[in-house]
Amino acid sequence: MIKKITNISDQGIICDFGEEVNKDINKKVISLFNYLKEKSNNDEIKGIYNIIPSYNKLVVHFDLEKNNSHKIKEIISSIDLKKLTTSQSGKTWTIPVCYDDEFALDLENLTKSLKLSKEEIIKTHLETEFYIYMIGFMPGHPYMGDLDKKLFTSRLQSPRVQVPIGSVAIAEKFCIIYPYLSPGGWNIIGRTSVKLFDTKNLTNPCLFSPGDTIKFKKVNKSELK
Repeated sequence: MIKKITNISDQGIICDFGEEVNKDINKKVISLFNYLKEKSNNDEIKGIYNIIPSYNKLVVHFDLEKNNSHKIKEIISSIDLKKLTTSQSGKTWTIPVCYDDEFALDLENLTKSLKLSKEEIIKTHLETEFYIYMIGFMPGHPYMGDLDKKLFTSRLQSPRVQVPIGSVAIAEKFCIIYPYLSPGGWNIIGRTSVKLFDTKNLTNPCLFSPGDTIKFKKVNKSELK
């Protein structure tokens, strides 16, 4: 349930579901996100122009000429989250990943810190069904949990200035895919060729959505397209 609703600006509020990061709480965040998005699109709630879900928070931005924080808070407080069902069912994706040494830049070091073989790390990663908690950091960038505890690891002490596009990486209890060439400090274990954000798709440029699930499929370098 929502712990508190507070202002973050004169045109924004944040719905705080607590500090825990788990699937049950995130599903409540996504349910509220979908509900508010639907009501806003149908013009049943006036003035909302941006809604941003995260692990356990939901930010709502609104137009002051059409609504105000007091009314938005009243609307959200009156919603019975127990009765909400997500209007959009999460999709299930199978994503190809190549674990060859040239792509798995940190796999060798992980074998030492985790005391596991490369084969066991790869097998454990492939057996995990990942749940997308949120999209953030950059367009199309998924934060996926929950990694098997055997693979829990810290971020790099010195982040890379450039991480190759499509890099699949892990840190703590999460797995991510870098949609663009960018800085990054996560442990890179492979690479995919799947395009996560398409600027030409004006309707829905982001491939994944919060609430989707992902399974990785091991492929050879020649199979990456």
